[in-house]
Amino acid sequence: MQQLYNIVLHNASGEQSWLREIQTQWTLWYTEDMDGRLVQKGVNDHKHLAVRLSKLFPSLISEEKLRGGFINFITSSKHRCVNSTLSFKAGLTELWAIKDVEFEHAVNDALMRFFDQCNRFLQEVDNNPSAVQEVEKFKQGPEMKKVQQKIADRLGVPYSLITHDMADAAFYLCAYEFAIKAVNSPWCQLFDEDDAKVLEYASDLREFWKRGHGYDINSKSSCNLFHDVFSRLDRAANESKSGRQVSEAVTVQVGHADTLLPLLTLLGFFKDTDVLTSTAYAARAQRSFRTSFMLPYAANLLLVLYDCGGGDLRLQPLLNEKPLTFPGLTDQQASVPRYRDVVERYRDLLQGCDFEAECQLFKRPAQI
Repeated sequence: MQQLYNIVLHNASGEQSWLREIQTQWTLWYTEDMDGRLVQKGVNDHKHLAVRLSKLFPSLISEEKLRGGFINFITSSKHRCVNSTLSFKAGLTELWAIKDVEFEHAVNDALMRFFDQCNRFLQEVDNNPSAVQEVEKFKQGPEMKKVQQKIADRLGVPYSLITHDMADAAFYLCAYEFAIKAVNSPWCQLFDEDDAKVLEYASDLREFWKRGHGYDINSKSSCNLFHDVFSRLDRAANESKSGRQVSEAVTVQVGHADTLLPLLTLLGFFKDTDVLTSTAYAARAQRSFRTSFMLPYAANLLLVLYDCGGGDLRLQPLLNEKPLTFPGLTDQQASVPRYRDVVERYRDLLQGCDFEAECQLFKRPAQI
């Protein structure tokens, strides 16, 4: 961002008002110490999410349940996740004007940052440049080159000055100002909708190969979180069916986009017929794997267990507060399927999907 800003300050030419605004009025407000931190807009997002969910599920997310210890909070150790958790809790305590007690949260990186502890994923994908070769090919391809040249033309600078990293930086400056400050940033004038779609595809391509359906270990690294979620659902289901009070009404688990995407992938959501490749930009225009829809700021996956009476338990998934359909279930079951049908759908994973087995590095045979 700093490099791009310097190019605009010292090399760009033109009379466009937006360009003059960057050169004369705009200052780089994004600083190094902000990296990885939760901004005030993020704090507000989590507070508002908590309030919305309490209104959507008033019998589960209630002051009585919170005070009674029936709502658990688990977070990754990262500063932004801890602050997201604190903000979510603050949304509830401010809503109910609770000032006489503080509510604890647990830090659990084994659940919420499992990708850091999966050796096979780290070696074969995360730290392996060849794993994202399709991304690198796309960055050097004709679609990205065209975006870079259009940016250079708009700035009046040589093509050689605008790399794909510079294009990314400009796009983030536009996006951050819109998302964090709610302003129409002058940096957005560097792009049209076609450019944005190219940059979106580059991002999707990276997430597909690094966290999504590109490699089996991406999703299998989330085995522990998968089993944890279903063990909590099982316990609630058994307590409900036996007429006992459910001991854990709500579990709020706060992690990363890198936590959520592998779990969504393991559950089989957003899987297209064909893989994403560097040469498939035009052909994949209607793809379901779109991280801008799946993983916005404060992205959330809800799994809500309903007791419909007579032992009829049903499970509804919602992504970003909108209903999802479990893949592989029939239409009659699709909207809010029976819990036992969901368990049957994922039976192989529930009986297998062992984190230790999936994540161990296979020893190469000794050379003789």
